[in-house]
Amino acid sequence: MGNDRGKPPDWAPENGGDAFAVSIRKGVAGGHDGLSSTERRTEKSGPVHRAPSLTTADHVAGVLERDRGVLARTITLIESNAPRHQARAREVLNALLPHAGGSLRIGITGVPGAGKSTLIETFGLYLIKQGHRVAVLAVDPSSSVTRGSILGDKTRMEKLSRSQECFIRPSPSGGTLGGVARKSRETILVCEAAGFDVILVETVGVGQSEITVRSMVDFFLLLMIAGAGDELQGIKKGVVEIADALVVNKADGDNRSRAEAARSEYALALKYLTPATPGWQPRATTVSALTGDGVPEIWHMITAFMDRTRKSGVFAERRRRQAEEWVFALIEEHLKNTFYQDPRIQAAIPQIRRRIDKGEILPTAAAEHLLNLFASEAEIKG
Repeated sequence: MGNDRGKPPDWAPENGGDAFAVSIRKGVAGGHDGLSSTERRTEKSGPVHRAPSLTTADHVAGVLERDRGVLARTITLIESNAPRHQARAREVLNALLPHAGGSLRIGITGVPGAGKSTLIETFGLYLIKQGHRVAVLAVDPSSSVTRGSILGDKTRMEKLSRSQECFIRPSPSGGTLGGVARKSRETILVCEAAGFDVILVETVGVGQSEITVRSMVDFFLLLMIAGAGDELQGIKKGVVEIADALVVNKADGDNRSRAEAARSEYALALKYLTPATPGWQPRATTVSALTGDGVPEIWHMITAFMDRTRKSGVFAERRRRQAEEWVFALIEEHLKNTFYQDPRIQAAIPQIRRRIDKGEILPTAAAEHLLNLFASEAEIKG
């Protein structure tokens, strides 16, 4: 551009002179790469390399051979909403089912800021040293506005993610009740078939809806911290009732005494609650996710839980009941998808919304109208 100093912008002060530093200069011709249309690179970019599609046999063999790449692609296939992917996913799951079921499934939840990811990393590294293979299903909340998720758990578990004996899969909750990814149960089965014997399911947070996670894990751990307000009022009673253990994190340094005091309060409260697991009295303990103090004690408590519930038959009964609940959860999901994908329902919803906004119809009447419309369509098809 030579000595072209440009011209001042329209909003520059009059008589600003050289004291006004901003100026507009003529740009280069061409697109974002700075090249004009005649100067653009003529060489063609190389072909786009896409991973070859996998057959059902490829997915099954890769998972059983513990191929981490195939494992990740298989979970992606299962999480897909595309009808053709769902059909393939069912075939893969049916083939993998005989190889699943041999893991210990542990659900971990807690108040925001309790250090769930830090504890999972420390706990996972400890388990790997004990000879276990660990899969972490970290569920991130989905935005109600953009439907997106940060999925940053794998970044927070940097050391654990580098271990070949660990597989971390962050998944969006997709607005699912309980902060559990829609396909978490299927993902657990795939990880079990891949040889992971401890599955850690990290849920979004604490709430009454967290009871959902109880339907897919063997042991449920509630992580707490001291000094977050009234320890007993700051959590939902329904979540405490389904916990097999309450663990107070950050029991280190100056906070150790406060953590121990909180543990005593929780231990006292647990005595007045009906145990979530027959034959097992929930326990309260402390841990430091930073130093690892208390982690071996947590694992010993979990193994004691497993020994007791297996001997009593509670473990097998819980797994059978979870399988039944899974069936009805799938039915509910299918009915919901079928309802909203029905062309007549899709056509009627905009009009219903307008009538609700204008106050012409009650929400209850609107719901009844849509359900009747759906039922009549089902009768016609039948």
